[in-house]
Amino acid sequence: MKGLYKQMQSPVGKLTLVASAGRLMAISWEDQPPKPAGIEELEPDSRDPVLVEAARQLKEYFAGKRRGFDLPIPKTLPGTAFQNRVWRAMRAIPYGKTASYGQIARRIGSPSACRAVGAACGRNPLPIVIPCHRVIGQSGSLTGFGGGLARKRTLLDLERPAL
Repeated sequence: MKGLYKQMQSPVGKLTLVASAGRLMAISWEDQPPKPAGIEELEPDSRDPVLVEAARQLKEYFAGKRRGFDLPIPKTLPGTAFQNRVWRAMRAIPYGKTASYGQIARRIGSPSACRAVGAACGRNPLPIVIPCHRVIGQSGSLTGFGGGLARKRTLLDLERPAL
């Protein structure tokens, strides 16, 4: 499958947005090249409507004017059924709130799967849109984040006024 990409600057560095078949498929950090599952070839396109809309909504989010995203994403993202359950549960964490890995595990009916929840967070293809930065350790500590703990802290601090 062929994908299109657009890059944008943000308070957490350059982001690469990837779309295919009218859906947002991935968001990658600048130090992590985009590798969306199922997409063999990437081509730049700064005018693709999905990418333009994703960049607009992300800019609003970073400006503190948006608390959620209304973007076309696949109903089931490339990943396991368990990962998709975790990603759906993360989307339900409200802006400005957090949940622990254990809370997410319990919400999806797998109370002993805290580590597997963490692994699913690390494989999240749409960070920020699927807010894995809102998932924290049981003690409230910041643990693990695919984009690095500094980015996780920046994203949580951005949402802090809503707390």
